[in-house]
Amino acid sequence: QVHLVESGGGLVQAGNSLRVSCAISGRTFSLYQLAWFRQAPGNELRFVAAIEWSGWSDVATYYGDFVKGRFIISRDTAENTVYLELNSLKPEDTAVYYCAGSSESNSYYTRASSYKYWGQGTQVTVSS
Repeated sequence: QVHLVESGGGLVQAGNSLRVSCAISGRTFSLYQLAWFRQAPGNELRFVAAIEWSGWSDVATYYGDFVKGRFIISRDTAENTVYLELNSLKPEDTAVYYCAGSSESNSYYTRASSYKYWGQGTQVTVSS
C-alpha cells in the first residue's frame, strides 16, 4: 500500500508563488509515476503535472497545457516527496490540489483513472 499526504496549500496573492508537497510513504518503491491534479469548485478534476521515474532517476515530466511554464514538478528521493512549485499564481488557480500515484508507467498520465493512490488534497486560494 502507498500513502500520499499533501501539504503546503494556503492563501496567496496573485502573482506570488507557493510550493505544495506530496509526501509518499508505505511501499514507495512500487511507485513509478506521480501526478498533480486540481479541482476548483463546480469544476471537474484537471491534470496539472506529472513526473515519471526509474529508480533514482527522473525519466520525464509532463504539464497541462494551461500551465505554460508557470509550474514546476520535482522529486526529492531522500525525502520521498514530490513538489509542485506554483509561480505567477492567478485567481483561477484557486482549487484543491491532489497528488496521485501509479505503480506503472502509463502513457495516459493526464487521466485520473490512471492513478491508484490519492492524497486528501490541499487547498490553494489565490486572491486578486
